[in-house]
Amino acid sequence: MLLKIVSVVFLLGIVFNILPYSADIPNGQDILLADPTILHENGKYYLYGTTTGGVESPKNGFLVYESNNLYNWKSKGYALRKEDAYGDKGFWAPQVFKNGEKYGMVYTANENIAIAFSDNPLGPFINEQKSHYKSTIKQLDPFVFFDEGKVYLYYTRRVQGGNEIFVSELSNDLKNIKELTTQKCIAADQSWEDTDGIEPRSNQGPSVIKINKTYYMFYSANNFRSPKYGVGYATGSSPLGPWNKSDQNPIIDSKLIDQNGPGHGDIFYDDKKNLKYVFHTHFSKKVLRPRKTGIISLFTDAELKEIRIEPEKFRFLKD
Repeated sequence: MLLKIVSVVFLLGIVFNILPYSADIPNGQDILLADPTILHENGKYYLYGTTTGGVESPKNGFLVYESNNLYNWKSKGYALRKEDAYGDKGFWAPQVFKNGEKYGMVYTANENIAIAFSDNPLGPFINEQKSHYKSTIKQLDPFVFFDEGKVYLYYTRRVQGGNEIFVSELSNDLKNIKELTTQKCIAADQSWEDTDGIEPRSNQGPSVIKINKTYYMFYSANNFRSPKYGVGYATGSSPLGPWNKSDQNPIIDSKLIDQNGPGHGDIFYDDKKNLKYVFHTHFSKKVLRPRKTGIISLFTDAELKEIRIEPEKFRFLKD
């Protein structure tokens, strides 16, 4: 008799949607974006990334997903289309941010870095000049950071011997790099960062946040094709560094979350001021692509000396 009562209550809960937390249980398909980034704006979350599967293609631009709670996501189509952008291939690693009344999107195309603008986080983002930041070196993985009246662009450079992370100040309109400010931040020099046997050595995918007076740079190391791809962080006392890598690195890797190739993401706060990191993993233990989008919780110790993850809270994002 008790079993029948429980069954009836459960069915009524489904019918009238009164089961506790039912809205927070994602039941859709895995979102297939690499190099993801999340913008939290006006009570909503907007997810962007490199398209890696299905009928869409990274040569066509960037898709955007919208959510009210970081659990239930809905595709809203293209935020930036190729016809509105610089470049015709290799649309990788977008980051979206608010600047005044406008929204900016920095992105990689043709292994150069460009910027587009929109009045809405859903787009359309448009690069009116269809131009990129001037450089004689291949550059990718851009991340824009605002601090004390200045704007900084972090990015990966393809240099001899491997990928390294650099920073430059941007002009006030965000359309030009102040070339004389450019300097190297970090390169692969910790033992875990070169263990996959795939050349070249690599530090890439920077994401920067300021907590109290300390700057944290999250980055990825090893080759993205490797199961040993993972995430570390470095700290600095200014946006320009110098940067000191944590001796706790990597803080996210396949051993901790049982997923191959976790990396290249973005750090942000949710609506409860909890620290989150969104990133991608390989599709499975045997298949690299299409890569899947996941999220994990972070926390700092009382003295802000180190950041840790909560592996049990890792989950994939679904639409």
